[in-house]
Amino acid sequence: MIQKLVTTGGLLVIGAILMIATPARAQNAPAQGAPARGGRGAAPTPPCGPAVSGMKNVAKDSRCFELRTYTMRPDGAGNIDLLHKRFRDATSRLFMKHGMTIIGFWQPLSKPDTLIYLMAYKDNAARDAEWAAFNTDPEWVKARTEMNVGVAVENVFMNATDYSPMK
Repeated sequence: MIQKLVTTGGLLVIGAILMIATPARAQNAPAQGAPARGGRGAAPTPPCGPAVSGMKNVAKDSRCFELRTYTMRPDGAGNIDLLHKRFRDATSRLFMKHGMTIIGFWQPLSKPDTLIYLMAYKDNAARDAEWAAFNTDPEWVKARTEMNVGVAVENVFMNATDYSPMK
């Protein structure tokens, strides 16, 4: 069991017991022939949400939470303002179109080239299905192409604790 308190640019995440950082691809699109994994390449999403069992302090009715951090690559295309525009004008709407639950977006004050957001899913299988649908949506492909940004992506999967007010 891993218990961790994370502070990132003023964002405080409390009450997450299962936290698995996954390697991320630097591109927004999945690798050629790889399953669509929300920019993560072919690595499977770890069990999260109700699929997690036998862990002390983890809520049995927790959703699967994913904390995503996008950091602009110095040598990448675009800039942080273009990334915010893409989320504001296209990404958020398309997330909702594909059944994805947005908890919130944050701009770390100490890291102006970073965007952090938190998503919630029923479980890891729902997460993968929703991202697969999103990544192949023609509107998303068009928005990603027209508002191209080079970002490094880090994602952390979490389950709520049994005493967390948010599950």
